[in-house]
Amino acid sequence: MKKYNPTSAGRRGMTVVDYKEKLSSTKNAPHKALTKGKRSTGGRNSQGRTTTLHRGAGVKRTYRQVDFRYNKKGIPAVVESVEYDPNRTAFIALALYKDGERRYVVVPQTVKVGDTFVVADDAKVAVGNRLPLGNLPLGTFVYNVELKPDAGARIARSAGTYAEVVAHDAGYTQVKLPSTEIRKIISTAWASVGQVSNEENRLINLGKAGRARKLGLRPKTRGSAMNAVDHPHGGGEGKAPRGHKRSRTKQGRPTGKGQKTRSPKKYSNKFIVQRRKLGKVMGGQRQKIKNK
Repeated sequence: MKKYNPTSAGRRGMTVVDYKEKLSSTKNAPHKALTKGKRSTGGRNSQGRTTTLHRGAGVKRTYRQVDFRYNKKGIPAVVESVEYDPNRTAFIALALYKDGERRYVVVPQTVKVGDTFVVADDAKVAVGNRLPLGNLPLGTFVYNVELKPDAGARIARSAGTYAEVVAHDAGYTQVKLPSTEIRKIISTAWASVGQVSNEENRLINLGKAGRARKLGLRPKTRGSAMNAVDHPHGGGEGKAPRGHKRSRTKQGRPTGKGQKTRSPKKYSNKFIVQRRKLGKVMGGQRQKIKNK
């Protein structure tokens, strides 16, 4: 991490990832054939209504088309460059396959320029290689995990995350997810070996509001500071308590404070072996918060 001298209130405590050190041997401009334009929604849907609060503006970004399907099986690839992607927290790599095609992929830790990987059933269990979950030994760290075979990676894609293979049983593989949930996934689904790069991303301290605005984050108003008509926590004289046993969102749904927010009738409940541990994750350690 790179820290700044406290020359101002915003600089005090500000930290950034040292990209010059992490990406020193790579190029700056993305591969043009794998990029396209991307408009910010500002948190609004196709009807122009705000559906996601506290989003808007931000710096314009060029979208990199990252391959999450990995459908080039049995063809070795070499890492040509490791690059920064403004649209995700992890680093991406430009992979050159042996047949001449180039694709962007999420890069795991320890992988550098010149390293090779392959997507195959009989691939070696090595960092960067991709295999079916049923072919991986217990205790293997994986990322870019599929929920259905050849449907594309859905789990453990953000910076520093990984899932762990904990059991094989009756055609399913039990995987411990980053949320601590243990879930059954069909053993023919694919996963990449390793842990996603840029694990220092969780240590970033923005330091000032200007950096948040460039990321497209707008100021957040506390619900308790609103009127009762605008938020369930609003209203009252002075600094009033929220008036509810559990905290709620603006729409009245439960949120935070170790509460269960998952739908009790969700289709995938039958695949969950152990529910996630509730509570806040701060500083890499989970603090349990009991419901009262």
